[in-house]
Amino acid sequence: MKEKLIQDTKDAFRSAFETEPERIFLAPGRINIIGEHVDYSDGFVLPAAIDKHICFAVRKTDDAKITFFAKDFNDTFSFNVNEKQSPVSKIWANYLLGVFNAIQEIGKEVGGLQIAFSSNIPMGSGLSSSAALECGFAFLLNEIFSLNLDEKELAVIGQKSEHTFVGVKCGIMDQFASVFGKQHQVIMLDCNSLEHQYFEANLEGYSLVLFDSCVKHTHLTSGYNDRRKDVDRGKKVLWERFPEVEKFRDFSTEMLDELKDEMGEISYKRCRYLLDEIERVQKAAEALAKGDVSSLGNLLIETHNGLSTEFEVSCDELDFMVEKTLQENGVAGARIMGGGFGGCSINLIKDENVDLVIETIANQYKKAFDIEMKVYRVKISDGINEYNRNEIIV
Repeated sequence: MKEKLIQDTKDAFRSAFETEPERIFLAPGRINIIGEHVDYSDGFVLPAAIDKHICFAVRKTDDAKITFFAKDFNDTFSFNVNEKQSPVSKIWANYLLGVFNAIQEIGKEVGGLQIAFSSNIPMGSGLSSSAALECGFAFLLNEIFSLNLDEKELAVIGQKSEHTFVGVKCGIMDQFASVFGKQHQVIMLDCNSLEHQYFEANLEGYSLVLFDSCVKHTHLTSGYNDRRKDVDRGKKVLWERFPEVEKFRDFSTEMLDELKDEMGEISYKRCRYLLDEIERVQKAAEALAKGDVSSLGNLLIETHNGLSTEFEVSCDELDFMVEKTLQENGVAGARIMGGGFGGCSINLIKDENVDLVIETIANQYKKAFDIEMKVYRVKISDGINEYNRNEIIV
């Protein structure tokens, strides 16, 4: 699959620019094993880069222009590197312009390039193709023009692009995972300090499979904002009563229970989910490192139940999908993945049962909702890197 993507991108480059690319770069998408909605509450997340990528074919030029050919959109865009850039109407270009702008603002200079890019990250699936696009471009600029930016700076530049030129106030998990990913390892990231550590992903005999519900309900943004308001109300009550506590994650459930009536049922449920989820992330990292698939699966199930009943960001389609999946043989765990109100479920399934589970759930889902479920089998992979022509493609 990687080999085809690289070849297709090279062909697109030749077609667009009538010459050969000099260098090839690969930027991965990501999954989050566990840790949803905790990135704005002093929490931990457990993401990993995956074996689905955006591929960039690149050649330096002698002029002051960077020209992109987006193969998947059959579209081009160019700009002058000596000029100040502003957001444009072409949405995909803004992810790239925002990266250039962030690099320009810190006083770094780049020259002319021809770039063709293509992706096998399913768009709209919650696998962070946008972070791969931003950070992949930042990475190749850093490498080609020797900008001496470290990995953390590259992730922050990607996030800043999304905030300033795209208008999405995202956390940093997606960019961090795309840059810092390592094969067969997950990252436990402190979203507050950006401190992180790696844990081996020991899933011997099991696979991570994503089931795409192919729905995205319109109240995603309003629902997300409402949840944040609910949480903020609860936090305000907690800090008024316990001002000595520095971080939200350091509140105990006993403190929360004591103030349940004062903060109200809704804010209590939201905060209870978050405190439990932050604890689950640490347990999940340990379970992965030990190869304790059963414990990890149970934690995924607990997270889904919390997202569905306490944080209330699931939907009928995802609840159905997870419930039916958990009834199948060989399934250790399943949960909704991402912000909610649609998107994918992430499923931990014994290798020998994967095909039958996929067939069964796809049929049941089609019958219940008349929607064709999409399936993505993923493996945990390295972060952004330059492809070596002599590398064996796996």
